[in-house]
Amino acid sequence: MDRRFLPALLTVCLLVGCHRSDTVRGGNDTTIHIHRFDKDLFRLISSGTPVFDAQFTTEYGAMLKVVGLGLFGREDTHSADFQDRLINYYAEPALYRLYEEALEKYDCIESLEAELGRGFARLHAVFPAMQIPAVYMHVSGLGQNLLVDDSLLSISIDKYMGADYPLYRLYPLPRQRMNPENIVVDYLTAWLLSEYPFAGNDRVLIERMIYEGKIKYVTGLALPHVAPETMMGYTPDAYRWCKGHEKELWRLIIERKHLYTPDHVTVMKYFSDAPSTFVSDDAPGNLGAWTGWQIVSKYMEKTKASVQELMNNTDCQDILSRSKYKP
Repeated sequence: MDRRFLPALLTVCLLVGCHRSDTVRGGNDTTIHIHRFDKDLFRLISSGTPVFDAQFTTEYGAMLKVVGLGLFGREDTHSADFQDRLINYYAEPALYRLYEEALEKYDCIESLEAELGRGFARLHAVFPAMQIPAVYMHVSGLGQNLLVDDSLLSISIDKYMGADYPLYRLYPLPRQRMNPENIVVDYLTAWLLSEYPFAGNDRVLIERMIYEGKIKYVTGLALPHVAPETMMGYTPDAYRWCKGHEKELWRLIIERKHLYTPDHVTVMKYFSDAPSTFVSDDAPGNLGAWTGWQIVSKYMEKTKASVQELMNNTDCQDILSRSKYKP
């Protein structure tokens, strides 16, 4: 599975490996147990004599590998040097305090597990061959938001402390997405990105736009109760701006010849979390994904295609033409 490309919408570290999933599937329900690597690692580093015992390394071998690659670019997790570096990394006072507060906030996660289970059940209903991963939580120190391996998915809970969390104000972070209600959205989005990696030309806006629109559309089907502004990581006002200026935005894209002209710099502007000041002082970021979502939604409405047919259709021009998208 080619997992090299990732849209800017999430900070995700993708790695290749093998790990057994402890997820149980039955009937229309998917039971998700989130493995608390975050809690068990904190107990270890907070002990008087932190040592990676056999039980810990056996239970979390796959997680140690992806965390090691993400933090230090190495996977030799059995060496004393690796263990010392990992313990020292999390022992830094500011990060240690963040770690404590994240664990306190997410001490009880049964509601997240239930919501994630329902989301994966809906995905599995339309993609019966889709593997359901073993799911974990970790703390990255505001680094890798999600870690994805062949059958492993982990989210960094310190990135979901709430948009007003004081520490976030010190960093140029997309704070609107750093709320608890975005956790399950980001879990499922990351897994879809890994199961359906981008295979187009990321220098052409329409190709990237349709791809991210597909991911948004399918994630929305899996989480029908989630508000569209939450799906986008927007405030309600930002989402209303998009809806109110949809026609002008599409006209601007066409008139500036951005849709087909190969230009990586221009394309990236449409998928940046930063406000889209090249469009308007009031425009939110990630307008490419939002517009792609509108096109894909129109395509599904007009064609009555199945979700599987949508994901298998790699002809972005066909999707745009058959959507008859004219806001």
